[in-house]
Amino acid sequence: MSLAPAADSAETAMAKVSLCSMPLVLAIILLSATHSEQHQSSQAQTLLRIIRFLNFPTVLDSWNNYKDLCNIEANSSLAVVCYEENITQLHITGEKDAPLLPRNFSIDSFITTLVKLPSLKVLTLVSLGLWGPLPGKIVRLSSLEILNLTSNFLYGAIPLELSSLTTLQTLILDDNMFSGPLPDWLSSLPVLAVLSLKKNLFNSSLPNSLSDLENLRVLGLSHNHFYGEVPDFSRLTNLQVLELENNAFGPQFPKLGKKLVTLVLSKNKFRSAIPAEISSYYQLERLDVSSNMFVGPFPPSLLSLPSMTYLNFSGNKFTGMLFENMSCNAELRAVDLSSNLLTGSLPKCLLSDSKDRVVLYARNCLDTRNQNQHPFPFCRNEALAVGIIPERSKRKQASKAALALGLIGAICGGVVLVGLIYFIHRRMNTNKTMKKSPPRSITENASSGYTSKLLSDARYVSQTMKMGALGLPGYRTFSFEELEEATQNFDTCTFMGEGSHGQMYRGQLKDGSFVAIRCLKIKGSHSTQNFMHHIELIMKLRHRHLVSALGHCFECYLDDASVSRIFLVFEYVLNGTLRSWISEGHPRRSLTWTQRIAAAIGIGKGIQFLHTGIIPGIYSNNLKITDILLDQNLVAKISSYNLPILEESMEQVRRKL
Repeated sequence: MSLAPAADSAETAMAKVSLCSMPLVLAIILLSATHSEQHQSSQAQTLLRIIRFLNFPTVLDSWNNYKDLCNIEANSSLAVVCYEENITQLHITGEKDAPLLPRNFSIDSFITTLVKLPSLKVLTLVSLGLWGPLPGKIVRLSSLEILNLTSNFLYGAIPLELSSLTTLQTLILDDNMFSGPLPDWLSSLPVLAVLSLKKNLFNSSLPNSLSDLENLRVLGLSHNHFYGEVPDFSRLTNLQVLELENNAFGPQFPKLGKKLVTLVLSKNKFRSAIPAEISSYYQLERLDVSSNMFVGPFPPSLLSLPSMTYLNFSGNKFTGMLFENMSCNAELRAVDLSSNLLTGSLPKCLLSDSKDRVVLYARNCLDTRNQNQHPFPFCRNEALAVGIIPERSKRKQASKAALALGLIGAICGGVVLVGLIYFIHRRMNTNKTMKKSPPRSITENASSGYTSKLLSDARYVSQTMKMGALGLPGYRTFSFEELEEATQNFDTCTFMGEGSHGQMYRGQLKDGSFVAIRCLKIKGSHSTQNFMHHIELIMKLRHRHLVSALGHCFECYLDDASVSRIFLVFEYVLNGTLRSWISEGHPRRSLTWTQRIAAAIGIGKGIQFLHTGIIPGIYSNNLKITDILLDQNLVAKISSYNLPILEESMEQVRRKL
């Protein structure tokens, strides 16, 4: 049997089927093309709406000339990237310092339009005048990996909804007006690598959860109002850039990983020493710790770190001696050591003939006539005022402490026994005295020689002064940070002089009032309780004819909480001394006889208050005419009186000498 007719029949059937299916295939192709055109048209309509929302910025003029938006030529202001005909990247950068969009702009409507591009992975909207709180609905862009909204006018908190963007790798919100605390939920973004929130209004400490962002490479928090200790970032082994400039972080240097390339800590409240391990940060290129209160020796090894190009240590209290033979990295381009307490000779490697290198070292005590150096005693005295215990002294104190602990157990029982015997003996004597003599008033018993009226008057004066008589604020305890701010970190421009009773600084408090701050360096190991009886006396020194005490501040060592410095805060009297007013060399600044008599009477009242107005009285004041100041109303005020705490401080100095 022949198979040819059958084969022809099969081919004919297949041809018929093929001819029948052609319209279906063409229809599918046409429908697909139509859908694609509709999809592109929908995206184009969305982009055109975005243009209208942004008030037709000039950088978007090219959108009106292209139908195929996915093929727009990219430039610095505009870029659109597509994948499989879906817009996946949108970059729009407006003109610098762009003004706010008009009042009828709605950030909520704008974001509602924007999320109609659901395939967006990268969104950059920079300097476009956007304003308002960032709506949480932006998370509808669920594939978002990079979000950059720099230089707009967005305010309020970062919306909690962003925590659901588990693919987010970069979040940049610089130069806006975001405020409030830094959210704790940022740690829920598992692949976040770049977090930059610079130039905003955030006001909080940093949450410890930031240390859980294991993939974080860049953290920028400069120019905000953050404060407190920096969390332990030593676990962030991928962190390369940390920028914390112009906040209130401190006082301890942060714990960091060793892969840092850029570290900026300038303009904060750090006042510890630089840790030794920073000398092993071999990838570090840029280090800026300027304008803080860092103390301790300057680490010269930083000059020779193999990657270091920029080093700024200016405006601190670094001490130590530099030597000419110190080594430097050849790639070092900028070094600023100005306004510290460095001595010795500038390393020759910094003074090489490299034209590209900038080296600043003014306002130290270096052995050079260049760049306005202080005399050596200035740095020595300032270094003593900083209050860092030398390592040798610390070891000596540690050995003393060990010896003391060994003796405590031996004498503790003896002290208790002696105390018990004394108590029994005192009780027996008291009973005998009560039997022999009539009872006296409790006030007279307590006075130990002072009359009850005098004691009562003194208590009245003391209490009224504590409560803010004379128009002065009540006596209080100041924080060290307050005094730092008042004196611009104890800048030399606020230094009034140094006498036998410590250094004097002029400061201005937040309320605008001026104060005089006396700094007393304490030798030995003493707790704050050892000085409380002095403080109780000082807080009573508030009288119309005294330069009155306003408060105090203890600065303590971090290791054993012993007192390193005491700051006594007094009212600031700015009208000169009595001597300058009665001197014949100042005819335009002279007092009438009535005013002179009033000043003399005022001085007498001040002395009477020192002798009898407080208990115990203050005697042997050794007053000079230069110790009498006149306020703006020409009221005489005694500025130097014999405080026991000052005498004890002087006695410590004399014993040391």
